[in-house]
Amino acid sequence: MLENKNVALYVSGGIAVYKAADLARQFIKQGANVKVAMTASAREFVSPLTFQILSKHHVYTDTFDEREGDQVSHIHLADWTDIAVVAPATANTLAKLANGIADDFVSTALMATTAPVFVVPTMNSHMLENPATVRNLQQLEADGRFVMEPDTGFLAEGYEGKGRFPEAVNIVETVKGFLRTQLNNLPLKNKQVVVTAGGTKERIDPVRYITNDSSGKMGYSLAIAARDLGATVTLISASRQLVQPFGVAFVQVDSAKEMQEAVMQAYEQADIVVMAAAVSDYRPSNQAVEKIKKNEATMTLTLDKTTDILAELGKQKQHQFLIGFAAETNNLEKYARGKLKQKKADMIVANDVSKPHAGFNKDTNEVSIFMADEDPIELSVRSKQEIATEILRVAINQMKK
Repeated sequence: MLENKNVALYVSGGIAVYKAADLARQFIKQGANVKVAMTASAREFVSPLTFQILSKHHVYTDTFDEREGDQVSHIHLADWTDIAVVAPATANTLAKLANGIADDFVSTALMATTAPVFVVPTMNSHMLENPATVRNLQQLEADGRFVMEPDTGFLAEGYEGKGRFPEAVNIVETVKGFLRTQLNNLPLKNKQVVVTAGGTKERIDPVRYITNDSSGKMGYSLAIAARDLGATVTLISASRQLVQPFGVAFVQVDSAKEMQEAVMQAYEQADIVVMAAAVSDYRPSNQAVEKIKKNEATMTLTLDKTTDILAELGKQKQHQFLIGFAAETNNLEKYARGKLKQKKADMIVANDVSKPHAGFNKDTNEVSIFMADEDPIELSVRSKQEIATEILRVAINQMKK
C-alpha cells in the first residue's frame, strides 16, 4: 500500500519527537520514501542527523537554506509529496496550519502541499482541551485535513490524560486505511465481512472454565486480510491475548452463547462470514456461583451441548458466503466434506492440528480448502497471514461463479 509512496514527515517540537523517529522507520519498512522537515523546537529534542540517517535524505530545517539553484525547497518538497504527516503536531503548529501562518519551513511547505495531510495532535491534555486548540482542530478538519485522535495515558507531566502520541504502527495503518479508500479495484470493497476467532470459554465456577487451545491467530489474520482487500470487517473474538487489529470493528466475547448472539446480530448485513473460532461443543450444565472446593477424590461434571453456530448460519443463509473451519487430527477430508454438507457451508478450511507447523498457537499453518463438487485446494506451509489472504482469494473467486 505504501510501496514507493513519497511521505513527507513534518516534526514539530514536543517530548514525543523521539517517537517520530520510529514513525519514520515504520513508513520506510512499508516501502515508502520518507523526507523529514523539522521545526526549530523539534531540533531542541532530537538532532536532524537522526532523521537524516533513518531516511537517507537531507532534513529540511530552514526556509532559506536553498541547496539546489533550480528548486525552491519548500515548494519542491510539497510537490514531491504523496502523503504529508505532521507528527507530533503541537498546539503552536496546529494554530499555524489552521490560520494560514507560514513563518518557517514546516508551515510554509505545508501551506504549499496539495497532497492529503494527516495531523497527529500531541500535547498536554489541558492544551488539547483549550478552546483555541479545539477551534483549530475543527478548522483543520473543515479544511480537509485528516486529524488523528490522540491516545490517552501517562503524560510527560506525570499524570494521566489525553494527548499522547499514538503508536507509530497505528499512524501508519491510518494512512494505509485512507489509501485503501482511494482504490476502486480492491476485490472486497463495499463488502461486509464477519470473522470469528479464538477459543470460547464455558464457566464451571468463577475461577475455572472449559476451553481449547485456539489462540485466535488464524481469525485475526483473516480479519486483517479482509481489511486489506477492502472489506468493512467485524471481528468477534473470544481471545484476549492478541492485539486488536487496527481499522477493524471489534466485539469481545467469552462464551459460545455470547459468540452466537454477536454473530447473529451481524449476520444479516454480512456478505462473507468466516467462522474461524474454536467454539466449545459443550458447556457445564450448572455454573457454580462460588468456587467449587476440592472436597472429594473425584468430581463428575455434567455437560450440555452448545448451539452449533455454523449449522444455524447455514440454515438461515440467504446471500451470505459461509466459510467454516475444521481442526482435525485424522481423516481430514472425510470430516471436512461431512461438515461442508451437514452445515450447508460454502467452504470448509481444514487443517491437521497434530502437525508441528500447523494449528493452534502457531504462526504458520497448512490447510486444505473444500468446496462442493470440487477437488480440494491445498495451501502448503506458510504464515497464517499469507494463508488468510489465499483463503479469501479462493472465496472471492467462488463468489464470482
